[in-house]
Amino acid sequence: MSQQIHTSDAPEFPLPFSQALRAGDFVYVSGQVGVDPKTRQVVGHTIEEQTEQCLRNIETILKAANLTLDHVVKTNAIVSHLEDFPGYNQTYEKIMNRPFPARTSVQSGIGDYLVEIDVIAYVRSVRGEAE
Repeated sequence: MSQQIHTSDAPEFPLPFSQALRAGDFVYVSGQVGVDPKTRQVVGHTIEEQTEQCLRNIETILKAANLTLDHVVKTNAIVSHLEDFPGYNQTYEKIMNRPFPARTSVQSGIGDYLVEIDVIAYVRSVRGEAE
């Protein structure tokens, strides 16, 4: 069984998916894009701005589950333009703490968004700490 996690402080879309689900000791956060949670408008015009907003949206959803970004063990990202990977990596490294989660990043067009990120968080411990 899974438990839905939802917060009105993160972006909401009229689409058939949950912001996040908890299943056992894991929380699966749906893909987030770089939009303002209140207006659903894209934040900024750069990969850095949108990556930061994606991660802040994820952070907000994790907070609703009483977790932080340090609970993230796996990240998946879709970056629209190959040339944006350096800016994406720089912003990701600035926000995420070491040891970094396992990660997959691919390039693919995703409409008006420069990046979409989803994560898996492990509830029982924080990365880098003994369980």
